[in-house]
Amino acid sequence: MLVVSYDISDNKLRRRFAKMLIKRGGIRLQYSVFEINNTKRIQETLTTKIDAIFAKQFGGRDSVLIFETDEKKAIKYGNAIHRDQKLIFFT
Repeated sequence: MLVVSYDISDNKLRRRFAKMLIKRGGIRLQYSVFEINNTKRIQETLTTKIDAIFAKQFGGRDSVLIFETDEKKAIKYGNAIHRDQKLIFFT
């Protein structure tokens, strides 16, 4: 499973991002946190879409975190890339 958490300041961009997650099977857990059943194809499609369309539009305060719960790994976009502290996963 993937958990996608985001903090995007632009309302239009934030709505488009949420709609993109829903199209890819995202289930909203909280306002800006989605759960997505993880397959390698879904993950590749998701990160490709973010890289190609959304990452260029993120402002200095915007951040997206994708947690791969199976791999205990996080993918970071925007301001989140500067946070290098270790993540703790609870199972």
